[in-house]
Amino acid sequence: MTSQTPNVPTADQIRRAPKVLLHDHLDGGLRPGTIIELAREQGYDRLPETEPDKLGIWFREAADSGSLERYLETFAHTCAVMQTREALVRVARECAVDLAEDGVVYAEVRYAPEQHLERGLTLEEVVEAVNEGFREGERQARADGYRIRIGALLTAMRHAARALEIAELANRYRDSGVVGFDIAGAEAGYPPTRHLDAFEYLKRENNHFTIHAGEAFGLPSIWQALQWCGADRLGHGVRIIDDIEVADDGSVRLGRLASYVRDKRIPLEMCPSSNLQTGAAASFAEHPIGLLRTLHFRATVNTDNRLMSGTTMSREFELLNDAFDYTLDDMQWFTVNAMKSAFIPFDERLAMINEVIKPGYAELKSEWLFQQTAATSGSSSVAG
Repeated sequence: MTSQTPNVPTADQIRRAPKVLLHDHLDGGLRPGTIIELAREQGYDRLPETEPDKLGIWFREAADSGSLERYLETFAHTCAVMQTREALVRVARECAVDLAEDGVVYAEVRYAPEQHLERGLTLEEVVEAVNEGFREGERQARADGYRIRIGALLTAMRHAARALEIAELANRYRDSGVVGFDIAGAEAGYPPTRHLDAFEYLKRENNHFTIHAGEAFGLPSIWQALQWCGADRLGHGVRIIDDIEVADDGSVRLGRLASYVRDKRIPLEMCPSSNLQTGAAASFAEHPIGLLRTLHFRATVNTDNRLMSGTTMSREFELLNDAFDYTLDDMQWFTVNAMKSAFIPFDERLAMINEVIKPGYAELKSEWLFQQTAATSGSSSVAG
């Protein structure tokens, strides 16, 4: 993308830039060292590695298979050590701190309460433990000189039959840290329409929900998520590219579903590194986000699973900037898109945009301007 000023951000500026994250899984973002310590405390002896560096590499390589199903298998180890209240509080606290240190100012982090019941916790106890951890993490981040706000998304597993129960749980905690609902898991064979009762319930309650759709499965998954279920956002949505034709002369034709997604400003929670791992995209340079940005879809940048992808929000932007020559203006565009699409009240979203995001990017752009001025002044002095 072009910009009025070639304000290409440095790695340090990318890290310091205010970022908004809408698609991040709690059980996909643990610190390797934490997994090892929790496994030791809980007597879990199935980890493939017991040294943090080696374990981190194992997760990345195991997820690097090109298969969504194989990618999802890595979660057996992280979920195994997230079965106690203390573990959930710790993991959530560390999640908030790690995101804040990476410059994330607002995040919606999702997890499936039904996957944390093996040691006797109730669904309510799981939610309350994670909420407690997020609040502790926010406080610790402030003490460390950062700022972040985190909302939780409660996820139901699409292969299970607890979606309505989890939707009701999300609704009960909607004023206590939970901002919405999601379904996740393997798409093929488990269409979102299996859970219509949950989505109908949430719509009656005026609550928010996103649906994993258009990642491993194609346009039918997106169409069902929108037209049958009424999703507010699409988790990934990368296969919407299948409804866009680019001619040899560069002209573009949008199909009816792609036109609908763009016209209705439906947010796409895009996760580039994860998409490469699951085979939804071949490379960063070929990732559909480049074309979708050009066509002004409501695209956002996300991490999905930081542990499995070995990534952060800063790394995602670094790789996108290298692939598409993005500038601070492009980063701000993605970030504002994400904040507009968050599941918190309009006035709070607006305040984040006007009081945090735009001033943050303005400060970074002013750094570039002053650097250019200093460089020009230095050249003039030498020439004189």
